[in-house]
Formats: sequence, structure tokens, C-alpha cells
Amino acid sequence: MGRVLASVGIFIDKSKKEDVLARLYQIENVEEIYEVAGEFDIFSIVSASCLEELRETLQKKIMKIKGIQSAVTNIILQPYMVVKKLDASKRL
Repeated sequence: MGRVLASVGIFIDKSKKEDVLARLYQIENVEEIYEVAGEFDIFSIVSASCLEELRETLQKKIMKIKGIQSAVTNIILQPYMVVKKLDASKRL
């Protein structure tokens, strides 16, 4: 079985942003970290070998970081990549 992937939208205390980002960077299971505009302050992609490891990472590592107020996690069921390329032969 492949790795379990999850998207994690994180709400933070803005005064602790740099500390939160530094701590997230140190967590091995955190694959990607983005500062975003929108509902969340930070958006990350987290991977794990199983759901139990994902739960441990979320509860015992990510949510223990001072400055993280809350998070919304979504398990990624099927990743898709959509790449749109402009075919020069189809230009108007």
C-alpha cells in the first residue's frame, strides 16, 4: 500500500508565524508548506505510512506547536494532476 496523504489547513497566531513555519519544517512527515491567502493561514501536505502514523503526526507533533490554534485535515483519496498546455496548432 502507498503512503497516506493529507492536506492540512492551519490557523495560527500571526505573531508566532515564523516559529510555526520553522517547527513545521522540522517534521519529517510534512512534505509541503505554503503560506496562503484565504480561509487558512498555512496550508500543508502531510504524508504517513498509515492512518495511525498520520494521527500521531497530527496530534503529537503538529498540534503541539505553540502558535497553532486549530487545523482542518482532509485525507487525499486519489491524487490527480491536471496540466493544461496550449497546443500551438490549435491557437486561433
